[in-house]
Amino acid sequence: MVAASWYAVAQNPAIHEYLAILHGARNGFIYGAKVRFAHALVISILFGKGSYHQRMRGILRDTWQHASNLAKIAVIYKTALLVFRKMNGGKQRSVDSFIAGLLGGYAVFGERNGINEQVILYGAGRAVATLLPRAKSVLSSRTMQTSPSATRPLPPDPFYFSVLATFVWGYIMWSFENRPHTIQPGMFSSSVYIYRDSNGWIDWR
Repeated sequence: MVAASWYAVAQNPAIHEYLAILHGARNGFIYGAKVRFAHALVISILFGKGSYHQRMRGILRDTWQHASNLAKIAVIYKTALLVFRKMNGGKQRSVDSFIAGLLGGYAVFGERNGINEQVILYGAGRAVATLLPRAKSVLSSRTMQTSPSATRPLPPDPFYFSVLATFVWGYIMWSFENRPHTIQPGMFSSSVYIYRDSNGWIDWR
């Protein structure tokens, strides 16, 4: 009965768009918590330092930051889009999503810290990947506009992906050898372990 009543309220056109903002915040928080908790737990077990109590505090701190950040950016992004639609007679322009993303990115991820750096580097890699030609032709813009749910992500064309992989890894290794100060700390540490520490033996590790 309660669920049915809530569903009826949520479908009310007068408040539907506003509840969608809260729903986005809720989904962002849940997703961020799932992703970060699992990642932080594994990293803490494998590479963590300090007591187990200190490690758990770190795991919960990182999980809260990641989850709350995704909730915040969902609120900012969806609120901005709603405002833009209200300003444009209920219609959303193509540029609106970009501007809303700019606002959310600056407000939430603009501060440099470990969590934000990981998220932005992750996003940057995916942003570059969107520039690769797709393996198949995408749906027509008319289909995408009339039925967004029919749109499905398509993998990059294998040839162009191999070209990207070749140049990305070539540039990463060149930077590691010639401009190591520019390498992201996590990648630098793993690269040192794999490529430099393997040049000699200290113990079985």
